[in-house]
Amino acid sequence: MGALQYADTPGYAALLLRRTYADLAQPGALMSRAQEWLSGTQARWRDENKTWRFPSGATLTFGYMESEDDKYRYQGLQLQFIGWDELTQFTEFQYRFLFGWLRRLQGADVPLRVRATSNPGGRGHDWVKQRFLVEGIREGRPFIPAKFSDNPYLDQQAYEHSLAQLDPITRRQIKEGDWTARAGGSKFRREWFEVVDALPADCRLVRFWDLAATEPKRGSDPDWTAGCKLGLSKSATLYIADMRRMRGTPQAVESLIKQTAEVDGKPVAIHMEQEPGSSGVNTIAYYRRLLMGWTFYGKPSTGSKEERANPVSSQAEAGNIKLVRGPWIGAFLDEIEGFPGGAHEDQADALSGAFGVLTGRGGWRILND
Repeated sequence: MGALQYADTPGYAALLLRRTYADLAQPGALMSRAQEWLSGTQARWRDENKTWRFPSGATLTFGYMESEDDKYRYQGLQLQFIGWDELTQFTEFQYRFLFGWLRRLQGADVPLRVRATSNPGGRGHDWVKQRFLVEGIREGRPFIPAKFSDNPYLDQQAYEHSLAQLDPITRRQIKEGDWTARAGGSKFRREWFEVVDALPADCRLVRFWDLAATEPKRGSDPDWTAGCKLGLSKSATLYIADMRRMRGTPQAVESLIKQTAEVDGKPVAIHMEQEPGSSGVNTIAYYRRLLMGWTFYGKPSTGSKEERANPVSSQAEAGNIKLVRGPWIGAFLDEIEGFPGGAHEDQADALSGAFGVLTGRGGWRILND
């Protein structure tokens, strides 16, 4: 209905997307609904490009993005409406890429709109939650929740019986629209981390960086550079005071690390994972020069990421790791709860590194030259 709103306006173009063509074409889905509504009208269907053309010249096209590179199928279009059905089935790169083709001619009175529907869960759960529920209204992105009980035309009793056959996590996601419902990882659970308002004054602090100076590129989902600021109090309690992360050029990563050092101050020692080989040695040497005046160490790791996280997991389960309240917490908990096996492990590895520095455990050794 949103896509059809301006179908009487010459030059108007709308695009509706599902992850696969099969999703578009199945009974009751977008294409069959459009066929039901528009057959018998003056709109004409062109099967070769899956487009309805209206007497005004406006168009409604159905598309899909099964692979990461499929987003380039729509490069060069001029769209005024983009609709995403089941947004969590897409990647953030696919979603944001199409904003480049959301445009109109000077003087046109058609609004530029992007609309999406989705259930919680799926490959894109974390980024959709961050964009619409965490940032949401603050960034001008309203989120309108709906439960199955809000649909007066649905046989709710029969549907509830069907939902009862699902696992508890999926059932809460679909029935209640619960974006916090998710399966716990094998190493960490979010309820183990108490959120506190302030860092104790007696903490010894370090910042540990897990480096990944790679920009997002076509067909890729690179790792993040992550920097964990961790404190150890005299009561032997650990406090994650801050977590910084970004994906960008090497120059952008350097700027982030230098700026963060300025904000943290000289008393906070800086540690960075040193990759094997001469390139790792050169990287550490470069950052030692960049951070001259700060206490800086390169730290080769031993063992797997999972092995290094084991002692951290043990302390978290015992309630000995607190989180100091901040905007980074949501993304951190989403990642850490999926560790290992999640899409990214950068914040988890930065935490393990900082933990190893403060406790002398976790498969890290200091190179101090």
